[in-house]
Amino acid sequence: MGRDVVERVAAALQEVSASTIEPRFANLRDGDVHQKSPGEVVTIADQEGERLLTRRLRDVLPGVPVVGEEACAADPSLLQAVHGERAWLLDALDGTANFVAGSPDWAVMVALVEQGSAVTSWIWRPAGQRLYVAERGGGAACNGTALRRRSAATTPLERLHGTVLSSFFDPATAANVERNRPRFGPLSAGHRCAGIDYPLLAEGAIDFLIFWRTLPWDHAPGTLLVEEAGATVRRPDRTPYLPTQTTRGLLSAADPTTWDRAVTLLS
Repeated sequence: MGRDVVERVAAALQEVSASTIEPRFANLRDGDVHQKSPGEVVTIADQEGERLLTRRLRDVLPGVPVVGEEACAADPSLLQAVHGERAWLLDALDGTANFVAGSPDWAVMVALVEQGSAVTSWIWRPAGQRLYVAERGGGAACNGTALRRRSAATTPLERLHGTVLSSFFDPATAANVERNRPRFGPLSAGHRCAGIDYPLLAEGAIDFLIFWRTLPWDHAPGTLLVEEAGATVRRPDRTPYLPTQTTRGLLSAADPTTWDRAVTLLS
C-alpha cells in the first residue's frame, strides 16, 4: 500500500470525524437517534459520517466498492463485495451506544480487504487523538510510533486480564465462561467498542479479548492491528479469522501460548 493512500485515508477519517461526527457528540437532538434493530441504535452521525467517508474512499481508490455498516443494514446484499478482489470496510461510528450515552469510547474505523483478507486498517479515536494504522506485513503503529505487543506467556493464569463481550453468547457458552471465570484474572465486558478494545490489547493493557458476534466492519480493522503488533487471532475452533466469514466467536490474545490458555475459558 502506497504511503499516499495510507495518509489520504487517515486524513479522511480525521476530517470527517471533526466536521460531521464530533460536533454531534453530546449534542444529539430529537430525531437524531433511531432504533436500527432490537437493542441497537443508529444516529445521524453514523449515517452522515458513512456517506461522506464513502465518497472520500471512492476518491482514493476509484472503482473499489465501499461496504459500510449502515448501507448494509439497508441492503445486506452489499456485503457480497467483500468476497471480491478488493473492497473497503467502513464503520463510521463504532460504539454508537456509547456515543448516544455521552461516553467518549467510540471510534472511526476503515479496513481495505484484498482477496478476502484485511491488508490495511485505520482506527481513529478522537478522545485522546490517537490514530492506529496497520499494514499486512508492515507492522502496526499509533500516531506513527510502532506497536509491539509484549508476550504474556509466562503470566500466571490467575493474573491474565481479559475482556469478554458476552452479549451474543449462546446459553452453553455463557455457562462455560461463568464456570471457568474463577480460574482467570480480572475479566471485564470491555468498552463495547472494538475500536477501543483492540488497541488496548495491542498496547498491552489486556491479555486477551473475546467477541462472539463478528460483523466484518467491527473486526477487520482491529484484528489486523493486533496481529501486526504480534498478537494471535483465531476462531475458537483454531481456524484463522477472515472478514468474509461471520462465524460466531473470535479470540485474540497476546501470543500463541496465551491464546491456548484463554480458549479454555470457553470450553
